[in-house]
Amino acid sequence: MHLASTLGRAHMDMNAVREVSLTINATHLFVYFIPEAPEEAAKLGVTEYGPAYFAFRSAPMGAVPWQVTLAAFYNFSPRSVQAMAGVWDTARPEQWQAARFAAVDRALQRVDVDLTADQIAEARSLIDPVVARADYAGKPMAAANASVPLPAAPLVALWQQITVLREWRGDAHITVLAANGLGPCDCNVLQTATGHFPEAIARATRLWNDEEVAAATTRLVARGWLDADGTATDAGIAAREQIEVETDEHCAALWTPIGDTGVRRLTSLILPIHDAFTAAGTYPFRVEVGDTQSADLEAAR
Repeated sequence: MHLASTLGRAHMDMNAVREVSLTINATHLFVYFIPEAPEEAAKLGVTEYGPAYFAFRSAPMGAVPWQVTLAAFYNFSPRSVQAMAGVWDTARPEQWQAARFAAVDRALQRVDVDLTADQIAEARSLIDPVVARADYAGKPMAAANASVPLPAAPLVALWQQITVLREWRGDAHITVLAANGLGPCDCNVLQTATGHFPEAIARATRLWNDEEVAAATTRLVARGWLDADGTATDAGIAAREQIEVETDEHCAALWTPIGDTGVRRLTSLILPIHDAFTAAGTYPFRVEVGDTQSADLEAAR
């Protein structure tokens, strides 16, 4: 474990770190499931979900080749990301970013998020110091999003700050996955086997083929993390949780500018965003939030 992570953990309640991480993810996630996103993409001339997804999410990095997006996203197959080739010819990255903000703004208004102007301002007073003081070394997606000028709409601006921290943890998670020798296809297979992501959605969006999934399953069986039929073992469930714990430890120092009290307050302030989109029927699966994820093996199973 890196010294900075150790020091951060010593000063933070790790339960609070886990809860805010889950809530940050849950309040960012709606952008991938709202109808407004493909509508805005269509205005830019792209009607396929895959290319639009990669353009929206990688736009903060600029007009990078698809191979750079593949490297930054990690768990997608090359064939899935290659579909974005040509999107920067259709529209510039800054146009994609503006379209993403427009989709988010429209969606937030549609579901009528229950946050007052004072609550949004308070959330910004907590999240802004975290974004400002974060260490972006080795965090390409977070750094790219932190460089994006914030939009004028207060709630959309808050969502963008949430996005920076969501991508920060994602970048940290990739570091942990690589350190544990868990490759892009393998982490997908483990994620679905432990029930944390629907397999149908993973296969449809990540586009790993049957041969690649079978090879990843064989590797995970050899590690004792899956049974031969692809079912997660207790060791596999524990390994998946340990990867989350190591990611939390990596993230602990991120939250020290506001401490445990600030972290818990931020968690409660932004949760209505997730609640509004859940109530609107946005998600085809249950989104983990707060303390719903347990380290207990039977609860995780």
